[in-house]
Amino acid sequence: MPPLVAERTALPTGRAAGRMRVLPRALRLRLSRRRQPPRAALRRVLVAHHLLLGDTLMLTPLLAKLRRLHPAADIAMTVPKAFAGCYAARPYGVLALPFDPRDPASVERVLASGPYDLALVPGDNRFAWLALAADARWIVAFAGDRPAYKNWPVDEPRAYPAQPAAWGDMVAGLIDGEAPPPFDPADWTAPAAASFDPPRSRDYAVLHVGASTPLKRWPADRWRAVAELLRKQGVEPVFLAGRGEEGVAAEIDPAARYASYAGRLSLEQVWHLLASARALVAPDTGIAHLGRITGVPTVTLFGPGSAVICGAGEFWRNSPYWAVTVPDFPCRDQRVLFRREIQWVRRCGRSLRECPSPRCMEALGVGMVMAAVDAALQVRARPKAGPATRGP
Repeated sequence: MPPLVAERTALPTGRAAGRMRVLPRALRLRLSRRRQPPRAALRRVLVAHHLLLGDTLMLTPLLAKLRRLHPAADIAMTVPKAFAGCYAARPYGVLALPFDPRDPASVERVLASGPYDLALVPGDNRFAWLALAADARWIVAFAGDRPAYKNWPVDEPRAYPAQPAAWGDMVAGLIDGEAPPPFDPADWTAPAAASFDPPRSRDYAVLHVGASTPLKRWPADRWRAVAELLRKQGVEPVFLAGRGEEGVAAEIDPAARYASYAGRLSLEQVWHLLASARALVAPDTGIAHLGRITGVPTVTLFGPGSAVICGAGEFWRNSPYWAVTVPDFPCRDQRVLFRREIQWVRRCGRSLRECPSPRCMEALGVGMVMAAVDAALQVRARPKAGPATRGP
């Protein structure tokens, strides 16, 4: 991998500043360089995106497939800066390029990392422009993004599959070849993390109660009921939520009967908390996908989201994972995925103004969730007695 350029000082900031660095360079390279379909043995590959945590982790089947097909290739992937620490150990030999389109210094580092034989753009096709500016000689992306200017740098547009599939399996289809073997947590070394006070008991389950939107949150009284049922089974419930969501956990457990890590842990520390847990229960969020990466038995609550698109699919078929959902909920009826209209898609991306009450989440009863939790608890044996360690 060529060395990355040093970070500059006094650069103008913001998305417009990043575009000023990408667009002129992309246009110049497009007009001056002959486009070249990749040779059979790829030497350098870029995966270009700026996705949320869950979507980023769902790119893992693509990384595994690239490494299987091209064992000697240099593979790099842009990763939102907040998630880059989870990729520090270079899973599948992939180099993470910390990236924020509003940070010109990170844009410069990506541009300086080229050239590439092939770039794959799994989400928003505006990052095809970034790939082109990084001197990618051939760019593959999903067809049909809007507005149409996003698709101009794409050399090879590919259609989404005509049959229902998990998004991780879909993105692996951006490159031809044999599918990768099922995920094995041993393929991804845990990141280093600062020490933190662990749960009081070794026998604990993590209840991740936060979500990117209130429409994905489960009612507080139901979380409270699950926590109490776990306690009666001798499993310590601990609450988890992101920064700014401390009040969500406090509403569920106002008397602070249980430990709460809401807003207290880095993503790397969350990894270690999950990795040692008996089970994780979470809405359809990035933490639920992180659970699959760490190997913790994971129960995911689906309301607006699709349990098919965000589910285990083929790649995670051997992972301990349970999706709790009402499959044909009436208002989960939108067919759009990353701005593409797809006939088989059934999901909901409505705002609070359009949908003031999460009826799809309220349709998930405590009994439905606990049936999955009980199955998850059977996967990992109760830990042996002994003092808990302080930190991972």
